[in-house]
Amino acid sequence: MAATLLDRSDGAPLWSQLQDDLLRRIGDGEFDRRFPGELALVQEYAVSRNTVRQALAQLRADGVVTAGRGRPPRVDRQAGRPEIPSSVGAASTLFDVVERTGRVRTSVVRALVRTSDGVVAARLGLEESTPLLHLERLRYADDEPLAWDRVWLPYDLAAPLLGRDLSRTALDDELERCAGIRIDEGRERIRIALADRVRAQLLGIAPGDPVFHIERTGAHRGELVEWRQTVIRGDRFSLTADFGTARAWQLAPRAVVATA
Repeated sequence: MAATLLDRSDGAPLWSQLQDDLLRRIGDGEFDRRFPGELALVQEYAVSRNTVRQALAQLRADGVVTAGRGRPPRVDRQAGRPEIPSSVGAASTLFDVVERTGRVRTSVVRALVRTSDGVVAARLGLEESTPLLHLERLRYADDEPLAWDRVWLPYDLAAPLLGRDLSRTALDDELERCAGIRIDEGRERIRIALADRVRAQLLGIAPGDPVFHIERTGAHRGELVEWRQTVIRGDRFSLTADFGTARAWQLAPRAVVATA
């Protein structure tokens, strides 16, 4: 194989030039099937093995190139993609948070039906036989699945949502527009979990990968109107809190309202 020569007259170190060229080739999809080993890169670029190792060190640190013991290196095409940040105690919806990052936010509606669930009804302070409206969505940022969201609301309040297009709007906004209801307070419990096979398949991750599991109860003017369960990819979402700000810590039990 003919060597891919680096510019030795350039002021940049050879390992930096090599790293830049590998990133270019990764971006072009050249290594999607297989990433070359160190010796192959030594031969191709006509550099020392130490130069190759220096070039690969940061790529491995950033997760762009990964390798396990006894397994060949591979490229992670998702590495380096921006995470979706949200603040603890903020009243932002996931729809708003994604939009602020400049990414396209959409939802695939998997269910929007009248149902009954005695356990959920009890959580909302209702009789177990009370009819509910159940909405299930898979939330996307650009073309990447970000969250699996399920919500239950009293049917007599939320029935106007039936027939509405909920693929490109926040549920909170639609509730206010068509039912005159605004979730103005609530409580969320956030925990880290490991994705099972079903959640991993829905979110495009591997079983055992970390996820945020969020349970939320939302209220309108002091009346419970929403019970929600949301699973968000741990590698694409982050929570932040203002250190030393009393109000942020006071709101921590309610956590982040970022799932609508």
